[in-house]
Amino acid sequence: MPVPVLGILTLYLNDKKVLEEKAVYQKMIVEGRKIGLDIYVFTPMDVNDSKRRIFAMEYDAKKGTWGRSWRHFPDMIYDRCRIQKGYRFSQLIEFRRRYSHLLFLNKPLRNKWTIYEVLSRRPEFRKYLPETHLYQGLSDVHQMMKKKAVVYLKPINGTGGRGILRVERLKDRHQYYIQGRNQERKIITPQKIHVSRLGAILNSWHMKERYLVQEGIPVDLPDGRVHDYRMLVQKNAEGNWQLTGIAGRVGAPRSVTSNLHGGGHAVSMNVILEKWIDNEENRAKVRRNCEELGIGVAAYLERQYGALCELALDLAINRKGEIYLLEVNPKPAREVFSQIGDAELYRQAIVRPLEYAAWLYNQKKEAPKTNQPQ
Repeated sequence: MPVPVLGILTLYLNDKKVLEEKAVYQKMIVEGRKIGLDIYVFTPMDVNDSKRRIFAMEYDAKKGTWGRSWRHFPDMIYDRCRIQKGYRFSQLIEFRRRYSHLLFLNKPLRNKWTIYEVLSRRPEFRKYLPETHLYQGLSDVHQMMKKKAVVYLKPINGTGGRGILRVERLKDRHQYYIQGRNQERKIITPQKIHVSRLGAILNSWHMKERYLVQEGIPVDLPDGRVHDYRMLVQKNAEGNWQLTGIAGRVGAPRSVTSNLHGGGHAVSMNVILEKWIDNEENRAKVRRNCEELGIGVAAYLERQYGALCELALDLAINRKGEIYLLEVNPKPAREVFSQIGDAELYRQAIVRPLEYAAWLYNQKKEAPKTNQPQ
Protein backbone atom coordinates (compact mmCIF):
# COMPACT_ATOMS: atom_id res chain seq x y z
CA MET A 1 0.00 0.00 0.00
CA PRO A 2 1.26 3.49 -0.80
CA VAL A 3 2.35 5.62 2.14
CA PRO A 4 0.38 8.89 2.35
CA VAL A 5 2.58 11.94 1.78
CA LEU A 6 2.08 15.17 3.70
CA GLY A 7 3.83 18.33 2.55
CA ILE A 8 4.35 21.06 5.14
CA LEU A 9 4.10 24.35 3.27
CA THR A 10 6.05 27.21 4.83
CA LEU A 11 8.02 30.35 3.89
CA TYR A 12 11.68 31.21 4.18
CA LEU A 13 12.29 34.03 6.64
CA ASN A 14 15.02 35.56 4.48
CA ASP A 15 17.09 35.07 1.31
CA LYS A 16 19.41 32.67 3.16
CA LYS A 17 16.51 30.17 3.23
CA VAL A 18 16.15 30.12 7.01
CA LEU A 19 12.99 28.46 8.35
CA GLU A 20 11.24 29.75 11.48
CA GLU A 21 9.93 26.45 12.86
CA LYS A 22 12.50 23.94 11.65
CA ALA A 23 12.76 22.20 15.04
CA VAL A 24 8.97 21.72 15.12
CA TYR A 25 8.93 20.33 11.58
CA GLN A 26 11.68 17.93 12.58
CA LYS A 27 9.51 16.61 15.41
CA MET A 28 6.54 16.34 13.06
CA ILE A 29 8.51 14.27 10.56
CA VAL A 30 9.66 11.88 13.30
CA GLU A 31 6.17 11.57 14.82
CA GLY A 32 4.61 11.24 11.37
CA ARG A 33 6.65 8.18 10.57
CA LYS A 34 5.29 6.48 13.68
CA ILE A 35 1.75 6.73 12.33
CA GLY A 36 2.61 5.91 8.73
CA LEU A 37 3.03 9.35 7.17
CA ASP A 38 5.82 10.42 4.83
CA ILE A 39 6.39 14.12 5.55
CA TYR A 40 8.57 16.69 3.85
CA VAL A 41 8.84 20.49 4.06
CA PHE A 42 8.75 22.92 1.15
CA THR A 43 8.12 26.53 0.20
CA PRO A 44 6.59 27.98 -2.99
CA MET A 45 10.15 28.84 -4.02
CA ASP A 46 11.00 25.12 -4.11
CA VAL A 47 8.27 24.25 -6.63
CA ASN A 48 9.19 23.58 -10.26
CA ASP A 49 5.93 24.15 -12.10
CA SER A 50 7.09 22.84 -15.48
CA LYS A 51 8.46 19.57 -14.07
CA ARG A 52 5.62 19.23 -11.54
CA ARG A 53 8.21 18.47 -8.90
CA ILE A 54 9.22 19.95 -5.55
CA PHE A 55 12.82 20.29 -4.33
CA ALA A 56 11.79 19.21 -0.85
CA MET A 57 13.52 19.44 2.51
CA GLU A 58 13.67 16.07 4.30
CA TYR A 59 14.87 15.10 7.74
CA ASP A 60 16.84 11.87 8.29
CA ALA A 61 16.14 10.86 11.90
CA LYS A 62 18.90 8.22 11.95
CA LYS A 63 21.59 10.65 10.84
CA GLY A 64 20.03 13.67 12.52
CA THR A 65 20.52 15.73 9.36
CA TRP A 66 18.45 17.63 6.82
CA GLY A 67 18.77 17.08 3.09
CA ARG A 68 16.92 17.69 -0.15
CA SER A 69 15.50 15.63 -2.98
CA TRP A 70 13.09 16.08 -5.86
CA ARG A 71 9.65 14.85 -4.86
CA HIS A 72 6.23 14.50 -6.44
CA PHE A 73 3.48 16.76 -5.15
CA PRO A 74 2.15 15.52 -1.79
CA ASP A 75 -1.23 13.90 -1.21
CA MET A 76 -2.03 16.60 1.35
CA ILE A 77 -0.69 20.05 2.22
CA TYR A 78 -0.41 21.45 5.75
CA ASP A 79 -0.14 25.22 5.22
CA ARG A 80 1.99 26.87 7.94
CA CYS A 81 2.64 30.14 6.09
CA ARG A 82 2.27 33.37 8.03
CA ILE A 83 1.89 36.81 6.51
CA GLN A 84 5.09 38.46 5.28
CA LYS A 85 5.92 41.57 3.34
CA GLY A 86 7.59 41.14 -0.03
CA TYR A 87 7.98 38.74 -2.90
CA ARG A 88 7.99 35.50 -0.86
CA PHE A 89 4.42 36.15 0.22
CA SER A 90 3.44 37.00 -3.35
CA GLN A 91 4.82 33.61 -4.41
CA LEU A 92 2.66 31.98 -1.74
CA ILE A 93 -0.51 33.69 -2.99
CA GLU A 94 0.25 32.48 -6.51
CA PHE A 95 0.92 28.92 -5.28
CA ARG A 96 -2.38 28.82 -3.39
CA ARG A 97 -4.22 30.07 -6.46
CA ARG A 98 -2.55 27.72 -8.94
CA TYR A 99 -2.81 24.62 -6.78
CA SER A 100 -6.11 25.28 -5.03
CA HIS A 101 -7.38 21.92 -6.36
CA LEU A 102 -4.93 20.05 -4.11
CA LEU A 103 -6.01 18.74 -0.70
CA PHE A 104 -5.18 21.36 1.96
CA LEU A 105 -5.67 20.53 5.63
CA ASN A 106 -6.25 24.21 6.33
CA LYS A 107 -7.30 27.17 4.24
CA PRO A 108 -6.19 30.74 5.05
CA LEU A 109 -8.47 32.94 7.13
CA ARG A 110 -9.20 36.60 6.54
CA ASN A 111 -7.81 39.55 8.49
CA LYS A 112 -8.70 40.33 12.12
CA TRP A 113 -11.40 42.82 11.22
CA THR A 114 -13.20 40.42 8.89
CA ILE A 115 -13.03 37.62 11.47
CA TYR A 116 -14.43 39.99 14.10
CA GLU A 117 -17.31 40.95 11.80
CA VAL A 118 -18.08 37.31 10.96
CA LEU A 119 -18.07 36.21 14.60
CA SER A 120 -20.09 39.21 15.78
CA ARG A 121 -23.01 38.08 13.60
CA ARG A 122 -23.58 35.16 15.96
CA PRO A 123 -25.16 35.91 19.37
CA GLU A 124 -23.34 32.98 21.00
CA PHE A 125 -19.98 34.57 20.12
CA ARG A 126 -20.86 38.27 20.32
CA LYS A 127 -20.84 38.29 24.13
CA TYR A 128 -17.17 37.18 24.11
CA LEU A 129 -15.95 39.94 21.77
CA PRO A 130 -14.42 43.15 23.15
CA GLU A 131 -15.77 46.28 21.49
CA THR A 132 -13.79 46.72 18.27
CA HIS A 133 -13.90 49.15 15.33
CA LEU A 134 -11.95 49.64 12.14
CA TYR A 135 -9.70 52.67 12.64
CA GLN A 136 -10.59 55.43 10.19
CA GLY A 137 -9.44 58.45 12.12
CA LEU A 138 -8.59 59.99 15.47
CA SER A 139 -12.27 60.40 16.35
CA ASP A 140 -12.62 56.60 16.60
CA VAL A 141 -10.08 56.56 19.43
CA HIS A 142 -11.59 59.56 21.21
CA GLN A 143 -15.08 58.03 21.05
CA MET A 144 -13.93 54.79 22.65
CA MET A 145 -11.79 56.60 25.24
CA LYS A 146 -14.96 58.31 26.49
CA LYS A 147 -16.26 54.88 27.54
CA LYS A 148 -13.10 52.86 28.18
CA ALA A 149 -10.06 53.69 30.29
CA VAL A 150 -7.75 51.68 28.01
CA VAL A 151 -7.79 51.25 24.24
CA TYR A 152 -5.56 49.09 22.02
CA LEU A 153 -4.69 49.86 18.42
CA LYS A 154 -3.74 46.73 16.45
CA PRO A 155 -2.76 46.09 12.81
CA ILE A 156 -5.48 44.09 11.07
CA ASN A 157 -2.85 41.68 9.73
CA GLY A 158 -0.27 41.88 12.51
CA THR A 159 1.35 38.90 14.24
CA GLY A 160 3.60 38.45 17.25
CA GLY A 161 2.62 41.73 18.92
CA ARG A 162 4.11 43.89 16.16
CA GLY A 163 2.86 47.44 15.77
CA ILE A 164 0.49 47.47 18.77
CA LEU A 165 -0.20 50.62 20.77
CA ARG A 166 -1.91 50.87 24.16
CA VAL A 167 -3.52 54.19 25.09
CA GLU A 168 -4.63 54.76 28.69
CA ARG A 169 -6.71 57.68 29.91
CA LEU A 170 -5.20 59.10 33.09
CA LYS A 171 -7.03 60.73 36.00
CA ASP A 172 -6.33 64.06 34.40
CA ARG A 173 -8.56 63.51 31.36
CA HIS A 174 -6.32 65.71 29.26
CA GLN A 175 -3.43 63.28 29.72
CA TYR A 176 -2.90 59.92 28.00
CA TYR A 177 -0.25 57.30 28.67
CA ILE A 178 1.04 55.50 25.57
CA GLN A 179 2.96 52.22 25.40
CA GLY A 180 3.56 49.78 22.57
CA ARG A 181 5.77 47.80 20.23
CA ASN A 182 7.03 48.79 16.80
CA GLN A 183 7.02 46.58 13.70
CA GLU A 184 10.26 44.93 14.86
CA ARG A 185 8.56 43.93 18.14
CA LYS A 186 10.77 46.37 20.10
CA ILE A 187 9.16 48.07 23.08
CA ILE A 188 8.81 51.79 22.44
CA THR A 189 9.57 54.23 25.24
CA PRO A 190 6.35 54.75 27.25
CA GLN A 191 5.29 58.37 27.40
CA LYS A 192 2.70 60.60 29.00
CA ILE A 193 1.20 62.99 26.46
CA HIS A 194 -1.40 65.71 26.23
CA VAL A 195 -4.55 64.68 24.37
CA SER A 196 -3.74 67.17 21.63
CA ARG A 197 -0.60 65.23 20.65
CA LEU A 198 -2.35 61.90 20.10
CA GLY A 199 -3.32 62.61 16.48
CA ALA A 200 0.24 63.38 15.41
CA ILE A 201 1.53 60.18 17.04
CA LEU A 202 -1.10 57.99 15.40
CA ASN A 203 -0.51 59.59 12.01
CA SER A 204 3.17 58.67 12.25
CA TRP A 205 2.11 54.98 12.48
CA HIS A 206 0.16 55.17 9.17
CA MET A 207 -2.92 53.53 10.64
CA LYS A 208 -5.67 54.51 8.20
CA GLU A 209 -7.91 51.47 7.51
CA ARG A 210 -5.09 49.10 8.44
CA TYR A 211 -5.68 49.15 12.19
CA LEU A 212 -8.33 48.17 14.71
CA VAL A 213 -9.41 50.15 17.74
CA GLN A 214 -10.19 47.67 20.51
CA GLU A 215 -11.42 47.96 24.07
CA GLY A 216 -8.71 47.14 26.61
CA ILE A 217 -9.56 44.39 29.11
CA PRO A 218 -8.07 44.82 32.63
CA VAL A 219 -5.56 41.98 32.79
CA ASP A 220 -2.64 43.59 34.65
CA LEU A 221 -1.16 41.32 37.31
CA PRO A 222 -0.09 42.82 40.67
CA ASP A 223 3.44 43.34 39.31
CA GLY A 224 2.06 45.38 36.40
CA ARG A 225 2.66 42.76 33.72
CA VAL A 226 -0.15 41.92 31.31
CA HIS A 227 -1.34 38.35 30.85
CA ASP A 228 -3.67 36.38 28.64
CA TYR A 229 -4.31 32.78 27.58
CA ARG A 230 -3.45 30.81 24.46
CA MET A 231 -6.01 28.09 23.70
CA LEU A 232 -5.32 25.48 21.02
CA VAL A 233 -8.17 23.56 19.39
CA GLN A 234 -7.37 20.91 16.77
CA LYS A 235 -8.99 18.21 14.70
CA ASN A 236 -8.31 14.77 16.17
CA ALA A 237 -7.80 11.29 14.68
CA GLU A 238 -11.57 10.97 14.09
CA GLY A 239 -11.84 14.30 12.30
CA ASN A 240 -13.56 16.05 15.21
CA TRP A 241 -12.67 19.35 16.87
CA GLN A 242 -11.10 18.90 20.29
CA LEU A 243 -9.48 21.15 22.88
CA THR A 244 -5.78 20.29 23.05
CA GLY A 245 -4.86 22.68 25.84
CA ILE A 246 -4.76 26.18 27.31
CA ALA A 247 -1.74 27.94 28.78
CA GLY A 248 -1.28 31.35 30.34
CA ARG A 249 1.16 33.91 28.94
CA VAL A 250 2.72 36.71 30.98
CA GLY A 251 4.26 39.66 29.18
CA ALA A 252 7.73 41.09 29.62
CA PRO A 253 8.13 44.18 31.86
CA ARG A 254 6.67 47.32 30.20
CA SER A 255 5.24 45.21 27.37
CA VAL A 256 1.65 45.76 26.24
CA THR A 257 1.43 42.18 24.91
CA SER A 258 2.16 38.75 26.32
CA ASN A 259 3.64 37.18 23.14
CA LEU A 260 6.48 34.74 23.79
CA HIS A 261 8.45 36.12 20.85
CA GLY A 262 8.21 39.53 22.48
CA GLY A 263 9.83 38.42 25.73
CA GLY A 264 6.80 36.92 27.47
CA HIS A 265 6.77 33.56 29.20
CA ALA A 266 4.24 30.75 29.57
CA VAL A 267 2.60 29.71 32.83
CA SER A 268 0.08 26.96 33.59
CA MET A 269 -3.47 28.25 33.21
CA ASN A 270 -4.43 26.88 36.62
CA VAL A 271 -1.52 28.65 38.33
CA ILE A 272 -2.68 32.04 37.06
CA LEU A 273 -6.40 31.40 37.55
CA GLU A 274 -5.84 30.46 41.21
CA LYS A 275 -4.28 33.88 41.78
CA TRP A 276 -6.82 35.68 39.61
CA ILE A 277 -10.19 34.11 40.50
CA ASP A 278 -10.87 33.08 44.09
CA ASN A 279 -13.54 30.41 43.79
CA GLU A 280 -12.69 26.97 42.32
CA GLU A 281 -16.24 26.53 41.08
CA ASN A 282 -15.88 29.77 39.12
CA ARG A 283 -12.49 28.66 37.77
CA ALA A 284 -14.00 25.37 36.60
CA LYS A 285 -16.81 27.28 34.87
CA VAL A 286 -14.24 29.47 33.11
CA ARG A 287 -12.40 26.40 31.81
CA ARG A 288 -15.63 24.83 30.53
CA ASN A 289 -16.71 28.04 28.82
CA CYS A 290 -13.29 28.43 27.19
CA GLU A 291 -13.51 24.93 25.72
CA GLU A 292 -17.05 25.46 24.46
CA LEU A 293 -16.06 28.78 22.90
CA GLY A 294 -12.96 27.37 21.20
CA ILE A 295 -14.69 24.40 19.60
CA GLY A 296 -17.68 26.50 18.61
CA VAL A 297 -15.57 29.19 16.94
CA ALA A 298 -13.44 26.63 15.09
CA ALA A 299 -16.47 24.77 13.70
CA TYR A 300 -18.19 28.01 12.68
CA LEU A 301 -15.15 29.51 10.93
CA GLU A 302 -14.59 26.26 9.08
CA ARG A 303 -18.13 26.45 7.73
CA GLN A 304 -17.45 30.02 6.60
CA TYR A 305 -14.00 29.66 5.04
CA GLY A 306 -13.40 26.00 4.24
CA ALA A 307 -11.04 23.35 5.57
CA LEU A 308 -9.29 24.00 8.89
CA CYS A 309 -7.34 21.62 11.11
CA GLU A 310 -6.39 23.84 14.05
CA LEU A 311 -6.87 27.29 15.53
CA ALA A 312 -5.37 29.21 18.41
CA LEU A 313 -7.60 31.60 20.30
CA ASP A 314 -6.07 34.33 22.43
CA LEU A 315 -8.27 35.03 25.43
CA ALA A 316 -8.45 37.64 28.16
CA ILE A 317 -10.24 36.72 31.39
CA ASN A 318 -11.13 39.39 33.93
CA ARG A 319 -11.48 38.87 37.68
CA LYS A 320 -15.21 38.19 37.33
CA GLY A 321 -14.41 35.23 35.10
CA GLU A 322 -15.73 36.97 31.98
CA ILE A 323 -13.97 35.71 28.85
CA TYR A 324 -12.96 37.91 25.91
CA LEU A 325 -11.79 36.60 22.55
CA LEU A 326 -8.94 38.91 21.55
CA GLU A 327 -7.69 37.17 18.42
CA VAL A 328 -7.94 34.05 16.27
CA ASN A 329 -4.73 32.60 14.86
CA PRO A 330 -4.95 29.94 12.10
CA LYS A 331 -1.18 29.20 12.16
CA PRO A 332 -0.56 28.65 15.86
CA ALA A 333 2.78 28.05 17.50
CA ARG A 334 2.81 25.50 20.32
CA GLU A 335 5.79 26.58 22.42
CA VAL A 336 3.52 27.59 25.30
CA PHE A 337 3.00 23.94 26.18
CA SER A 338 6.70 23.19 26.05
CA GLN A 339 7.44 26.21 28.24
CA ILE A 340 5.01 25.16 30.97
CA GLY A 341 6.82 21.81 31.13
CA ASP A 342 3.95 19.65 29.87
CA ALA A 343 5.79 17.34 27.47
CA GLU A 344 2.75 15.19 26.68
CA LEU A 345 0.56 18.21 25.89
CA TYR A 346 3.30 19.58 23.64
CA ARG A 347 3.54 16.21 21.86
CA GLN A 348 -0.23 16.14 21.35
CA ALA A 349 -0.13 19.64 19.87
CA ILE A 350 2.40 18.40 17.32
CA VAL A 351 0.81 15.01 16.59
CA ARG A 352 -2.89 15.88 16.30
CA PRO A 353 -2.68 17.57 12.87
CA LEU A 354 -0.75 14.51 11.64
CA GLU A 355 -3.34 12.08 13.02
CA TYR A 356 -6.04 14.16 11.37
CA ALA A 357 -4.12 14.09 8.07
CA ALA A 358 -3.90 10.28 8.20
CA TRP A 359 -7.65 10.07 8.94
CA LEU A 360 -8.46 12.50 6.11
CA TYR A 361 -6.33 10.53 3.64
CA ASN A 362 -8.17 7.32 4.48
CA GLN A 363 -11.54 9.06 4.19
CA LYS A 364 -10.68 10.34 0.71
CA LYS A 365 -9.30 6.96 -0.34
CA GLU A 366 -12.44 5.11 0.73
CA ALA A 367 -14.91 7.68 -0.57
CA PRO A 368 -15.14 6.37 -4.19
CA LYS A 369 -15.93 2.84 -2.95
CA THR A 370 -18.92 4.04 -0.94
CA ASN A 371 -20.26 5.96 -3.94
CA GLN A 372 -20.11 3.09 -6.38
CA PRO A 373 -23.51 1.80 -7.65
CA GLN A 374 -24.69 -1.44 -6.05
